Amino acid sequence: MTGANRPAWATIPVDEERYRPLYARLLGLRFVNPGGVLCFLFFEGAIALAVLLALAELVSWWAVLVLPVVVAAMVKLNDMVAAIVVRSAALVPEQERDRFRRQMEPVVGRARVEWVSHSVTGVVITADPVPPPRRANPSD
Repeated sequence: MTGANRPAWATIPVDEERYRPLYARLLGLRFVNPGGVLCFLFFEGAIALAVLLALAELVSWWAVLVLPVVVAAMVKLNDMVAAIVVRSAALVPEQERDRFRRQMEPVVGRARVEWVSHSVTGVVITADPVPPPRRANPSD
């Protein structure tokens, strides 16, 4: 892809595009940015898995060709879904994002736990301080 065709919201800068793995460049990934090891697992790992399945006679030898293509299609589909999510998130105003963040903050110390004393046998939960136990013999 060239710099003129890339949208402004793409995550990979144009000057770093040439350093990306060939697998990611051939699929034209814009939002999913797999590294070299992950690209190796996506392509060569899919081929190795298909060969093992074919040697075990669980699938036909066509799987050696089909499985890497299916994995590539799923990676590309994941990239397209990520693009849709980023576009929809960009449409949400900043005020709504702040309100959502405030609503999602956990509140500590507000929940009542009266049900615990009834559901856990042998455990007594109280808010009153417990007096120290008295000794049976004061001479001890």
